[in-house]
Amino acid sequence: MTPATTHRVWRLGPDIDTDVLAPGHAMKHGIDRIAEHCLEAVRPEFAREVRPGDVIVAGPNFGIGSSREQAAAVLVKLGVAAVIAPAFGGLYFRNAFNLGLLLLTCAESETLREGDCIAMDSITPAVIAPDGTRLACEPVPAFLMDMVRAGGLMNQLRQRAGKEATDV
Repeated sequence: MTPATTHRVWRLGPDIDTDVLAPGHAMKHGIDRIAEHCLEAVRPEFAREVRPGDVIVAGPNFGIGSSREQAAAVLVKLGVAAVIAPAFGGLYFRNAFNLGLLLLTCAESETLREGDCIAMDSITPAVIAPDGTRLACEPVPAFLMDMVRAGGLMNQLRQRAGKEATDV
């Protein structure tokens, strides 16, 4: 994600739990297969129609439920650039950043509509509505933004290990 890139909005309601993101019946399979079932209970077309760079805008409590990391991994696999919501489940929040998925806590996200094309400034980070209004989002700590830019914690650690090996 670069500064001021545009993204199509997928609008979801409140309380999207990890069972909806990564349904239990698919958990015996790998992430590719689990991703095919992502959000099927609330948006059956989502996994087929989402495109890399799209964003999810949801109501409060996105990612509540179990600690299954596949609930964040499916969105990374499908190319979702970010999830924007007023509040997130705590375990989901940490899993998402560990996997390189940007979450923006934004009380004003309710103003965004299905299909809107929004801009996101990844430096700030900030959300810019179609009318040019900058939505107030909670700041994301630098170490979490570094994780997102690296593509997740494991990639970040690999990059650090590789850099340290070349510094010797």
